[in-house]
Amino acid sequence: MPDVRTSQRGAVRLRIYLDDRTWIGPGKADLLALIAETGSISAAGREMGMSYKRAWTLVEGLNAMFGDPLVERMRGGAQGGGAVLTPLGKEVLTRYRAIEQAAERAGAADIAALRRAFDMSRRK
Repeated sequence: MPDVRTSQRGAVRLRIYLDDRTWIGPGKADLLALIAETGSISAAGREMGMSYKRAWTLVEGLNAMFGDPLVERMRGGAQGGGAVLTPLGKEVLTRYRAIEQAAERAGAADIAALRRAFDMSRRK
């Protein structure tokens, strides 16, 4: 899986509004990707510099957002529990990343022009 940290991704950071108060953006997408990678809500949160409570609150919001859960939590046991993306969670993450990549491709020339203008302004 590619590095999910948004700061290391392309220049486009999208927030997709599903209604006036409901959206998925780079932070939520990164959290989903890290849960898939680590198998843990707490490890994903730590990787992003947030508390378990904050990560769990975001997961609860994501699960409520789509009616069916995106993340399933497994309780304790010998392995100490964990978390996995549901098929819907994988689909939401895949579709978000596809939209993000399409926007980056579509805007590549304009983004490059903006960067050149920015670089020129810094040289003055």
